[in-house]
Amino acid sequence: MLKSLTARFALMVSCGLMMATPAAAQFWQCAPYAREVSGIDIHGNADTWWGQAAGKYQRGHKPEIGAVLSFQSTHRMRVGHVAMVSQVISDREVLLTHANWSRPGQIERNVRAVDVSAAGDWSEVKVWYAPNGDLGTSAYPTNGFIYSGHAPLGGDAAPATASDLDEVARANMAVIATSAAVPVAPVADR
Repeated sequence: MLKSLTARFALMVSCGLMMATPAAAQFWQCAPYAREVSGIDIHGNADTWWGQAAGKYQRGHKPEIGAVLSFQSTHRMRVGHVAMVSQVISDREVLLTHANWSRPGQIERNVRAVDVSAAGDWSEVKVWYAPNGDLGTSAYPTNGFIYSGHAPLGGDAAPATASDLDEVARANMAVIATSAAVPVAPVADR
């Protein structure tokens, strides 16, 4: 009888622990994570975000906090990539917060991205890559930035101010700030 009760108690505790698994244990893809932290309500693979944003969100080629940088699909990134700008360092350098870049499913916060395009228009970037501890050796083509803090085109609402964008970005980042990276084996150089 005591063994039976002990076994049932152990089963209940383990079930409870499984249900209380922290968000850090989630395997994140870049698109759902970018949607979560930026507030940009676009669904589907990252390579569809730029087109879906047309007429719904303002787009451009100047980095802003809270904007999502849209990467084009390539041979190595068949469904593209999206990452939120967490800080603007200069006209050609930002910090990105994104998922599923250096290691599958892992979140990376405030990692360096540099515009390496000849025109300085953010059409080609290099991004910090964890296994190198520095920028990756590859440059990636991008579409530009999708701005989260602006009213949708044609809307009556006034565009958000810089302080509004900072507040939204801080609130969105606070939601996931306690999550930890999911450790996995390194992948090939980005």
